[in-house]
Amino acid sequence: MNSIFVFIFTMWILMIIGGGIAVTVLGPISISGYGELNQMIASGIKAIIAIILVIVWIIVLSKTTKWIFHKEIKS
Repeated sequence: MNSIFVFIFTMWILMIIGGGIAVTVLGPISISGYGELNQMIASGIKAIIAIILVIVWIIVLSKTTKWIFHKEIKS
């Protein structure tokens, strides 16, 4: 029963960290020197970084879930 709380706690921590990264790191990214494409290039960079973060978060949660199931099966 306690292992599910570890999973939920991990999910919340990842959401808080992800939100912090999005606001403090991704938010201020701006590109200049490409004219009308500045906003599009900056948005593309932000989107790529956000997608990479989501993939990393899914991998971390997947590993946590596997760890919880292995722990539950052994006990």
